[in-house]
Amino acid sequence: MQFSNLNLDYFSILPEIITALAGVILMLIDAFSKKAGRKLSPMFSLFALVATLASIIALWPRASYTASFAGMIVNDHLRLYFALVIVACGIIATLLASQFLDDEALPPGEFYALMMFATTGMLMMASAGDLVMVFLGLETSSIATYVMAGYRRTDLRANESSLKYFLLGSFSAAFLLYGMALTYGATGTTNIEGIRQILIAGKVIYPQMLLVGVAMMLVGFGFKIATAPFHLWTPDVYEGAPTLVTAILATGPKVAVFAAFLRVFAEGLGTPTAPAVGAQIYDNWINALAVMAAIGMTFGNIVALAQRNMKRMLAYSSIAHGGYTLIGFLTTEYAPVGFYMLTYALMSLGAFAIVQMLAREGDAKTEISDYAGIGFEVPNLSFPLAIFMLSMAGIPPMAGFMGKFYVFKSAWVSSPNLRWLVIVAIINSIISVYYYLYPIVVMFFRPPVSDFTKPRLSPMSQLALAITIIGTLYFGLFPNGALKVLQQKTPGAQQVAVQK
Repeated sequence: MQFSNLNLDYFSILPEIITALAGVILMLIDAFSKKAGRKLSPMFSLFALVATLASIIALWPRASYTASFAGMIVNDHLRLYFALVIVACGIIATLLASQFLDDEALPPGEFYALMMFATTGMLMMASAGDLVMVFLGLETSSIATYVMAGYRRTDLRANESSLKYFLLGSFSAAFLLYGMALTYGATGTTNIEGIRQILIAGKVIYPQMLLVGVAMMLVGFGFKIATAPFHLWTPDVYEGAPTLVTAILATGPKVAVFAAFLRVFAEGLGTPTAPAVGAQIYDNWINALAVMAAIGMTFGNIVALAQRNMKRMLAYSSIAHGGYTLIGFLTTEYAPVGFYMLTYALMSLGAFAIVQMLAREGDAKTEISDYAGIGFEVPNLSFPLAIFMLSMAGIPPMAGFMGKFYVFKSAWVSSPNLRWLVIVAIINSIISVYYYLYPIVVMFFRPPVSDFTKPRLSPMSQLALAITIIGTLYFGLFPNGALKVLQQKTPGAQQVAVQK
């Protein structure tokens, strides 16, 4: 490959550069200024994330599909939209982290540095135009979150959570990497658009090898988005990790993985009209995802009914929401998945934020019974939690309702073959109403517990809660802005394959 063909456009990776440099600077602040760093670290993290947000907006005029760094980086509306959601999740988590670290007396510098590195990996996944970049971004994000899951180092539950997440995450990464290697061997390229063009041209070198590679990548991505039957790590990790870390795991990384998942499967392997093996692969992964979506929704909702721990209930809820998102994925369009992930991130971050504030030090109070009678004792927390629960259940006019409506409608209209899955999803949504309403009933209609004390709520935590509440209500009432941005991106538009 000639050096002149690399297209080294450093401006296109400015968001990743900012977050990576911020992570390094935060480590230096922590190393050389321990006392001042406790106040400086959160402010610097927020500044870096706001600067990252500004750099993403600055890239918007260049969002017609362009590939740089030999096709490794893609700049289009899909990348920028998911990058905005990822950075927004990072800002909300950073606002919440200040109170969490103070209450738990945990070192702040390392935590904020890990958040920056995790965000860098997530942004890399959203911008990836090559399988190699997908894997690099995934591992950069994963390694940081493995450490964050065990950040409460003296807590055995957190240590167990971190170890389980690391072992199972490494196992799934091996599946993903081996699948990518087989895909490269079968097609001769790791460039996603290059794979698409080879499938369309019917020039796959080893068709059976490609089938196995795609199946292994499906397993790897299935673990990362925590969909059934690759979900087994989720309840234990969500329960054992510090609640703020659980909020991060449930939102930012999942948004980023869905962005990469869309790029690889809906774009690179979304070739229903390709000859021979291309159409066969498309049919196989579409059918596999339909089954995974049905199992995930049903299993997640049914098991969530029996949960009495708030974090475990939200863990099984996230498995069900992964199933709902896959319905939009099956349309091979970006808008349903992108909008649903935005709404899920807002209501999930808000719900976990409140669980963290009510849990006290060491997550001592995370049972739903601990919320008995707090409805009018702490209305600034109970009413927002009720809003998030209703939104997750899909009750209008919350954002969760619009997310489900758009996903279900797009699947129903796009293909008669997906209508059975929409019916299964509607039935599961009705089932989920029970366990989402249960915490509301406990908060407002049960006698209060005797040892309840009102939690402290810092100004930064209040701001984070306000953002999630406003977002949940706004996108429930006015979804068109986000949908218009997503609909600007069409699979395969103006793409140029880079042969390696």
